[in-house]
Amino acid sequence: MGFELRQRWGGEPLWARWVRAVYLTGFLEGFCAHVLDLARGGVHAYVSFPGSLQVFFVSLVILDPLVAVLVGLVRREGGWLAGAVMVLDVSANWWANRHWLQDDPAKLVWLSPITLFGLFVVAFVVPLHRTVAGMTSKPQTVAPSA
Repeated sequence: MGFELRQRWGGEPLWARWVRAVYLTGFLEGFCAHVLDLARGGVHAYVSFPGSLQVFFVSLVILDPLVAVLVGLVRREGGWLAGAVMVLDVSANWWANRHWLQDDPAKLVWLSPITLFGLFVVAFVVPLHRTVAGMTSKPQTVAPSA
């Protein structure tokens, strides 16, 4: 598995490896942030948000590392799941925080990192998919046996 994984990462263009590394960093940071929220507030850490958003934010403790694993394994599903999770995550954060954004628009700065990361993820979903699809469509070379 390790050799195959190195081969998959190594078979990608440099830009795709960098994008993948940024994805991994962002999703693992998100995972840690949600774990810390849950450690501080338990399952009711997001009680100030509507019920469906509470469930979603708690579910990110599973979704974020799942995305990281799939992206790290260079799976096509990883990019698509990353895009879906970030669209939902950015939308949920904007929706959940819309009240104080109306009261104090300067707090928009707090949502900038997740919004920029979400745009980055969505911008590279299709290019990453094409890169992985191109790798899997190439014939595998088999080393000659001695």
